[in-house]
This record gives sequence, structure tokens and C-alpha cells, in this order.
Amino acid sequence: MRAVTVRPGVANSLSLVEDQPEPPAEEGAVLVEALAVGICGTDHEIIAGEYGDAPPGADRLIIGHESLGRVIEDPSGTVQPGDLVAGIVRHPDPVPCPNCAVGEWDMCRNGQYTEHGIKALPGFARDRWRIEPQFAVKLDPALAQVGVLLEPTSVVAKAWDHIERIGHRAEWQPQTVLVTGAGPIGLLAALLGTQRGLAVHVLDRATDGPKPELVAGLGATYHAVPVNDLPFEPDVVIECTGAPTVVLDVMCKAGPTGIVCLAGVSSGGRIIDFDAGALNRSLVLENNVVFGSVNANRRHWNMAAQALARADQVWLESLITRRVPVNRYADAYTPGPDDIKVVLEFAS
Repeated sequence: MRAVTVRPGVANSLSLVEDQPEPPAEEGAVLVEALAVGICGTDHEIIAGEYGDAPPGADRLIIGHESLGRVIEDPSGTVQPGDLVAGIVRHPDPVPCPNCAVGEWDMCRNGQYTEHGIKALPGFARDRWRIEPQFAVKLDPALAQVGVLLEPTSVVAKAWDHIERIGHRAEWQPQTVLVTGAGPIGLLAALLGTQRGLAVHVLDRATDGPKPELVAGLGATYHAVPVNDLPFEPDVVIECTGAPTVVLDVMCKAGPTGIVCLAGVSSGGRIIDFDAGALNRSLVLENNVVFGSVNANRRHWNMAAQALARADQVWLESLITRRVPVNRYADAYTPGPDDIKVVLEFAS
């Protein structure tokens, strides 16, 4: 079968293997026919050789962690042949740490977790893949065209879950949300904000292209100005750019008892002259919270599946700006100027 692979740590080693062996039974009882995989910044960083680990004993890593497929067989009966499923990316560490032991592997404390297509587990960019039943998430059949968005949606479902847990430390009646970055994560974070009945504002550098229209399609407000020029103090901020200046600006911009969730990852190596003392004073005196969030556990994947099922399917389809067949895999992994979400298709 076909599989898209890299040599971890070797830049630009991406290739399509035509004779990849079938997934062995030890990978999981559920056998799935791949329909599509989504492509994100993590994939580009792995292709650049920045990180990624092959499974033990292998020299290549099958990439792809945003999955969508149809069940071929499941002897356990957890899912049925023909069911639409996605595979949970992260698996608990073998020790396990206290969080992994209770199914919260997204909060792993010792770093020994594994991840499909990223760290020591083969990914989903292959014609067929296997997974254990507890890591297969069933999707509404109506999501056949957009179910590949489940993994990034699970990330923001976790972010919202933790925002709400923090918010309920006191009487909490949020009204305004600021999302910085109108990529897939930011737009999906905005979607979940509108589903909560909040006034959502999205900030991005783009002044044309699909982003402003996508934000308007949610009934949200689009801004292409610096954070400090916004005429309001948000109750909630979900920062999705990882840009250091934006990160610092939103921490200062949040209103009293505000909550700032950092969902973007900074590259590091940039020094900024900044008044940390003033930020400390603001955070303390206004009871603000800043926290980081990454990955998701089973609860969040289920929340994400429900959120996608409630969403406008036409709007979700518009997030997918390019669909590329697997035989043109190199095109799929080459970023385009107006890309939001690019999907590599294995079957229709």
C-alpha cells in the first residue's frame, strides 16, 4: 500500500512509498481505510527535520496525524464496518504518569507519551491504518467531507474546556472573546466561541483572501490592526499565532479577571524589550490567568465531534481550501499563499 514518509531529523526527506507493508495486527484491532489526512504546521516542521521520531526499529516515520477513514473491520464490535472514524493522536505513556493513568494523556507529566505521525507511532497518511478501539472516534456520517477537521477541533475543544474550568473559580459571565490568528486553529476556536453565544473577534494580519470572509461567515468581527488598537478588553483570549509580540500584547490587553489561553507555539530565539514588572502588576491586581494548552484527551475529541456536527457544514467545507490526491503529495505539502487547511485525499 501507499504511505507518505520522512526520515526523522533529515530535512526534505518526504517521499511516497508505494510498497508499504499492511499495518500489523499489533497496531490495533480496528482496521480503517484512509479517506484523507489534514496537513498542518507540525507536518511542515517534521518535514524540515526539526523533530519527529520513527517507531522503534524503523528508520522512517509515516506522517499524518489529522485523520479520517472508514472502518473495514473491528472484531471488538466497538465500531462497525462503514463507520466514519478518526484516530486519536496521542497515546498514554507506559509508566504511566498520574494523568495518563486516568486517560488524560494530553497532560502527560513525564513526556513518554507517543503520537501517531509525530512521535514513535506510524501516522495516518497511508492507505490503511489500525488503531485500538478506545482510540477510534466515531463521527456523524454527515461529516464525510469535513471530518478530517476533528483533530484540530479537539485541540480548541480542550482549550475551551480549560477556559471554562478556570472561569468558574468565581462568578463568570464572559461576553467578548478575542482570537488571534485566523488559521485553522484560530477559526475553529472562533467557531466554538460563537457556539457558546459569545461576541467573537478575530485578529489577523491578512486584509484580503478567504480569512475575513470566513470570520464574517461565523457572525464574528474581523480585525487587521495591532492588538493595542482594539477598542475593547476581551474577557477571553485564545492566542493562536505564537508570535512573541502578539503573545505579550494579549496578556496585557485582557480585561479584569480575564483568561488568556496560549494555543500557538513560538519558535524562540527572539529577544523583546518588555516591561515584565508592569505585566506582573496587571495580572495580579486584575486576577487574570494565562495558561498554555496543547493536544486533547478522549473527552475533548468527543466534544469536538459534537461541535462539528452542530456547525454549518458549508462553512466547515470552506475551511478546506485545497484537496490534493495522494499521487500529488508533494503539492499538498507545499504551502500556498491562500491556504487555510490543505487535505491529502486517499479515497473518495
